[in-house]
Parts: sequence; C-alpha cells; structure tokens
Amino acid sequence: MTPTAQPAAGTTLGRPRVLGRWHRLPIVLRLVLAVAVTMSLVLSGAAGLVYWRVEQALDEQLDADLAAYSHDLRSDLLTGRKLSGPDGSAYQVLTPQGKIIEASDLVRTEHLLNGADLRSVAAGASVRRDIGGLASLDPHTLRLRAQRVKLPDRTVIAVAAVRRGHRDEALRELLAQLAIAMSLTLVAASYVGYRTARAALDPVERYRRRAASLADGTSGVRLPVPEDRDDELTRLGHTLNEMLERLEAASERERRFLADASHELRTPLSLLRAEVDVALHRPRPAAELTDTLRSVDSEVQRLIDLTNALLDLEQLGGTDQLARSPIDLPELIASAIDPYRAAARREHRNLSVDVAPGTVNVDTNWIHPAIGNLVDNALRHSQGDIHVTATADDGHLRLTVTNEGPGFPSDFLPKAFDRFARAEASRTSPGSGLGLAFVAAVVTSHGGTARAENTTQGAAVSLDIPC
Repeated sequence: MTPTAQPAAGTTLGRPRVLGRWHRLPIVLRLVLAVAVTMSLVLSGAAGLVYWRVEQALDEQLDADLAAYSHDLRSDLLTGRKLSGPDGSAYQVLTPQGKIIEASDLVRTEHLLNGADLRSVAAGASVRRDIGGLASLDPHTLRLRAQRVKLPDRTVIAVAAVRRGHRDEALRELLAQLAIAMSLTLVAASYVGYRTARAALDPVERYRRRAASLADGTSGVRLPVPEDRDDELTRLGHTLNEMLERLEAASERERRFLADASHELRTPLSLLRAEVDVALHRPRPAAELTDTLRSVDSEVQRLIDLTNALLDLEQLGGTDQLARSPIDLPELIASAIDPYRAAARREHRNLSVDVAPGTVNVDTNWIHPAIGNLVDNALRHSQGDIHVTATADDGHLRLTVTNEGPGFPSDFLPKAFDRFARAEASRTSPGSGLGLAFVAAVVTSHGGTARAENTTQGAAVSLDIPC
C-alpha cells in the first residue's frame, strides 16, 4: 500500500496561525497595517511605472546616439578617414579573431567582446550590450554596438561605444527621489489612516464604556447618539439604544414576574402549611381531617394549575415555529367551547356561538386552549350570558368573546394581558391571572393582536390572527 503523503506542517498550520495572530491584533492596528500595505503596493506600482518610462526615454536617447556613432565609425572605416568620435565615446577595430587593430585610449587594452559576441558578429549579426551595471559607480560604464565591416582588403569588426554614466546617474537619482517620496507618502497615509480609524472607532469605544455600566446595575443608560447625523455609527447607536430599552423592559418584566409569581405561590403554600399545622396540632375527628384534606387538595390543584400555566407560557415563548394546519372554523370553535357548556348550564347562563363558515390555518394545539381560556374567564369573572363570534375573511381569523356584566375596571384594561394581572374584584375568585397573558402570547406567536375593551353590554376580548 502506498503511504499517503502528509502535508507539511507549515502548510497546514502556518496559515491558521498567521490568521489567528492577525485577528488578535487591535482593529485600529489592523486598519493601519492594511492601509500601509495597500499604499506600499500602489506606490511601488506607480514608482515602477515612472522608473520604467524614464529609463525607456533615456535608453532611446542613448541608443539613438550609439546608432549615429556606429554609422559614422563604419563610414570612416569604409572611406579611410581617421577614426574619431564625440566626447564620451570609444571605439575598437578588431579582427574576426578578436585581435585589437585600433582603439581609442579609453578601451585600448580592454576586450569589449567575448567569444560568443565575436562569433555572432563574424556571422553577420549586430551585437548590442552593456558593460557595467546600474549599481556600479564606475563612470566608464558603456553601451556598445558591434558590426562586421567589409573593407576592400579585409573584413574587420567595428565596435562603437558610448558612456552610460549620465544615464545611470539620472536613474540612481530617480530611485533615491522615488524612495524618499514613497517613504514620506507612506508615513503620511499611515498617519491619516490611523487618525481616520481612531475617529471612526472612538464612538464605538464610547458606546462600549457606556454599555459596560449596565453590568454595574445602572438603569436608564443610553448611548450618546447625535441627532443631526445619519451614518452607520449613528444608526448603530440608535439600534443599541433600542436594544437597551428592550433589555430594561425585559428586566423589569422579569422582576415583576418573579415578584408576582412568588406572591402567587406563597399564598397557597402558606395555606397548605397552616392546614397541615392545624391538623397536626391535636387529634382531629375523621370529618375534620377530611375537610382539611379537601382544602389541601384545593390548594395543591391551585399550585398545579399555576405551574402548568407558567410552563405553557414558557413553552410558547420558546416555540420557534408553529405547526399550522388548515381546520374548519366552526369545528375549531365548537371543540374549544363545548367543554364549558355544562358549567354555563349549571349557572343558568346562555353560551351562544355565531361562527361564519370558513377554514383557518392555525396551530390548533395553542389556539384551542386560548379560546377556552377566554370562555373560562368569562364564566369565572362575569355574570349573565356569554356570546362568541368568529369569522375568517381576508386571511384573518377574527374572534370576539363578550359577556354581560360591569366589564373590566378602567385601570385594569391597560394591563389586562400582563402576567398575574388581576382586577381587584377578582382577587378572591379562583384563577392565577395568567389566562389572558396566555391568550396574548398565543396570538402574538401567530403574528396577531389581542384587545380587551368594555362595551355597552359588558366586557369583550377580541383576537385578530393572520391565517
């Protein structure tokens, strides 16, 4: 079996390690480094383009001078004139074997062509090359051109050369100037990038410090958001302020819920303890013990009902997606209300229903008990007849439960759907104050609204649910 090649450790670990170090850097430093690297690339590209254009222009001029001098040298050889050249030039006349026949003082003893150059020129080609590099400070760097010249009595190789000193010096000066300009520009761009990043992130840091004060239990904290702007940071500030308001409201609801729940649980538990203490205080007849057990059973049932209501509300609040399904509206209303008809008859009250034909798309597991809670509340806390109406049109289920009686107290209406909210008149009646809160939670989870109001006949609770 051929062993599987394992990637090098540097390949698999190097990149995540570098990325990890990069992401651990402060944002300002990352922005400045990104600006510096980007500007370096841009400046390097611009400097390279400038250098290439200047070098090309200088080379064109130098090549033109070399071509003119090479032509003059060839003409002088053919006509037999004395060989000469402009200032800064040099020449050599060689045999095809490379022996110097005649040369200017600058290159009298130096062989300008190597063996490969000699063979190329002897074969009829023209050779052009440089002697010395740009980094060399030798003023006698040359650019030469060699060509074959057929004289009447022999064939020679004419080498014309011009000095590159001025050209190289100009390019070195250009490189130095470009390096200085790039350095200054890079420093300035990095500083501007740093100041810009700081100006952009300082509000975020102020927001962080103000929001951190929430950990100390400070209430009413709001971020300082300017009202005369509409940029990304301003919108972030408004969003965070809205979030802080919601957090404070949720915290307040939680404190109120814990206080109400503790109160509601404390009462039945205290009664249970009192009943048991009385029963244990001294021997009791069987009839008294039976009454005590009935009372205990009533309080236990009250605790169970309260616990179940709290669990239902918690479960509903954690439901991410409702299991909607189509159901016939008259069938839904009948199945939700029929269990309460016997209780209505016992109290000699009329429970009437007016339902229009139609189909609704709802989660019956939640809508069914919500409708039942409305009817149960009407039976518990009102007198007279109860009337239920329901219609399904325009994609909405509209349901109203009305009852005859004095209606809701005016100070109770704004908080009718709050948890443990109970009108003073109903404090002594059975119930936990979670019925309408459960109804509101079900309706809200369906994307609908619930409304409690008083009518001329009594109280009414209306539901509007998209279906």
